[in-house]
Amino acid sequence: MRHILVMNPKGGCGKSTVATNLASWYATRGDQVALADFDPQSSSMDWASLRPADAPPVTAVPAFEEGLRSVPRNADVVIIDAPARAHGRELTELVRRAETVLIPVLPSAIDMRAASNFITELLEVGRVARQQAKIAVIANRIKEHTVSFDELDAYLRKLRVPYVATLRDAQNYVRAYGRGLGVFELPQYLAWQDWEQWAPLTDWLASPASRP
Repeated sequence: MRHILVMNPKGGCGKSTVATNLASWYATRGDQVALADFDPQSSSMDWASLRPADAPPVTAVPAFEEGLRSVPRNADVVIIDAPARAHGRELTELVRRAETVLIPVLPSAIDMRAASNFITELLEVGRVARQQAKIAVIANRIKEHTVSFDELDAYLRKLRVPYVATLRDAQNYVRAYGRGLGVFELPQYLAWQDWEQWAPLTDWLASPASRP
């Protein structure tokens, strides 16, 4: 059973969007997927409640109430949607549950500064320091050919962790969320650009580099 943790202590960075779309991607591949929502705002739980009955199943787990106790034993992959403001002992406990940690970062000076502090803290967590959990960053909600994206792109390339994808700011994510779907489940003519942008991330997740 693989555990992928999506986290960033700053709220509003798109953790739930990344988590729900990851759950959708694994489900469309035929994997048994659990989506564990540790965030009391329960955005991932809300998404799962909207999921059509005929869509590939994703088991939603209210982890903010019960941890991972309700994750089905036959799950192939568990996507963990972390709460905002996780630091210290809570951060260590969340990382203890995962083999892979993804950090979405928005194109703003505030978000980049917060990400720098968080990644410094994360690299000192025992499992990460011992290479028992691999971490990577994602540029999220970007608008190409803008100064803010250029600054974020340059910043992420200088970090000591892999920079694996850039995901655009697109209405497709809003459309998909409102229907309990991921962008992979939207029509190709509508979402092909998003599929292309996710490919480096899904390729990295499928590679040995993303696992301890």
